Amino acid sequence: MTNEYHHSHHDQSHCNIGVSHHHHEHGKHSEQGYKLKAGKKVLTIRSHSGLSGDMFLCGLIRTLGLSSQETDNILNGIFPALKGSVQLVKKEVNHIAGWHCSVQLPHEHQHRNLDDIFKIISQAQLSEKAKSYAVSAFSFVAETEAAVHSLNIEEVHFHEVGALDSILDICLTCELFVRLNPDYFVVSPLPIADGVIHCAHGFIPSPAPAVQALLAGIPVRPFGAEGETITPTALALLKAFNPTFGGWPMIVVEKISTIYGTYTYPEVPNGALFVYGTSYV
Repeated sequence: MTNEYHHSHHDQSHCNIGVSHHHHEHGKHSEQGYKLKAGKKVLTIRSHSGLSGDMFLCGLIRTLGLSSQETDNILNGIFPALKGSVQLVKKEVNHIAGWHCSVQLPHEHQHRNLDDIFKIISQAQLSEKAKSYAVSAFSFVAETEAAVHSLNIEEVHFHEVGALDSILDICLTCELFVRLNPDYFVVSPLPIADGVIHCAHGFIPSPAPAVQALLAGIPVRPFGAEGETITPTALALLKAFNPTFGGWPMIVVEKISTIYGTYTYPEVPNGALFVYGTSYV
């Protein structure tokens, strides 16, 4: 089965992720699970069919309850050309309502290297913590691309729309994560599928090389369909935020959102749940 799916429009396996550590408190991660202190704010992502940069973004926008205007204001402060490029739309899969992030990016013909990206981040109207996360995530992207293609990190280029998409997904997601500021961040083991992915380099096996390069230290589980489930951008963001991986945390739920990617997988659970609440034990 050939799968030409990428969760987001441009968040592609062949282009995308160094390590900063989340400074919030972390529970112990072991086979026995983890413990959370009571009365703490917790964000958990339960990833049914995977995770991409635009799904990450959509989930945080929904959890924070941001309006389109508030989102646009942040985007304008990051990179004015990105203003108006993100729209939240309702989406149903198997008659179950959820949300999807539609991203329409401007066309430009400019290739950027890592120093160019870092300059954009340094000049952006972002919190210092968000800038730190974004630098970390982009460093993961560049290091991965360098390893996959046998390049020096200075030789890695982010091409045209792919660069804009990465700037949008990574910078905006980092800023929103800092604004949410959870005490704990818990993520389910990530679903990984076999199959074939069609990308700029032709037909390649799933998981793609860039994903493979980022999976070290990440708990995974099998998935009942084929194709790309986790994008490099999503992995870069997870590594930058340094979550605890495990089952549902013991929380009183305050907000819960169903988030869908672009592709719908047949006969398996789709999407991801973003759940925010307060720990009680």
